Amino acid sequence: MEEYKKRLSLILAETEALFFDRDLVLKDGRPTPYFVNLGKFCTGRLLLELGSFFAEMLVSRSLGDKIDIIIGPSYKGSAIASATATALFHYHGRDLLFDYDRKEAKRHGERSSSAALFVNNTFFDGCRVFVVDDVLTSMQTKYELIEKINKETIARGFRCETVGLGVAVDREQTTAVYDEKGNVILNRKGSNPTAEFTSNTGIPFLSVAGIREIVEYLYGNRIPLLISGGKRPMDKATKGEFDRYMETYGRG
Repeated sequence: MEEYKKRLSLILAETEALFFDRDLVLKDGRPTPYFVNLGKFCTGRLLLELGSFFAEMLVSRSLGDKIDIIIGPSYKGSAIASATATALFHYHGRDLLFDYDRKEAKRHGERSSSAALFVNNTFFDGCRVFVVDDVLTSMQTKYELIEKINKETIARGFRCETVGLGVAVDREQTTAVYDEKGNVILNRKGSNPTAEFTSNTGIPFLSVAGIREIVEYLYGNRIPLLISGGKRPMDKATKGEFDRYMETYGRG
C-alpha cells in the first residue's frame, strides 16, 4: 500500500471523516455500515493534506505533466480542486489552473454575455482538464459536470480533453436497483458505475484509495476510529459487517 494511501487512511480515522454506525442510509436509499464525510477536512492543514493525496496520485500515474486545469464540482469538489492545484505546486513544482462550476450560469458582470458555467474562466483552446471529487457512490454528479464542461467548451469554440476523473475514496459499490415504483431493492447488485462511466465518456476513472484497502489497513493496524459514537480500534464484528456489506453490494 502506497504511503499516501496510508496517510489518507490515518487522517480519515483521526478526523472521524470515516465512521461506522447503525441505521446509516446512502442517498440512493441503501443501508450502509459506514460513511465518509470529507467535510471534516476543514482546516488549512487538512485541506493541504487532502490536496497532497490527489497530487501524489496524479504524479504516481505520470499525469502531472498532462493536465492544464483541475476542476471540481461545487461545492466540496471546488475546495478539492484548489487544494490539489496548491499541493501540485507546493510539493511537485507543477503550477496548474483550477476551476469549479456554478450552480447556474452567471448572467451579470464580466461574463454576462456568455453566461459562463465555470467561475474562474480558465478554459482555453486545447486545454486538458482533470476532474476531482470527494467520494464515489453513484456517478450522477460526475456526468453532470462532464456535460457542463462540454457545454462550456462548445459555447466558446474551444477544444478540450478531459483526461481523467479522480475521487478521494471509492466506495467500490455497484449501483442501486429499484422496482417499478422507484423503491430500492435491498440485497441486490446493480451495474459497475465506474466501468459504465468510462465506457460512456471515454474518461478514465482513478481513486486515491478504495474503501476495502482503507478498512483493511485500519483494521490490521488497530487504528482507533469512530464506531457507534466511540473511538476505538475496529473489532471483528464491525469488520465482519463491513465484509458482508461489500459481498452484498461491492464491485468485484
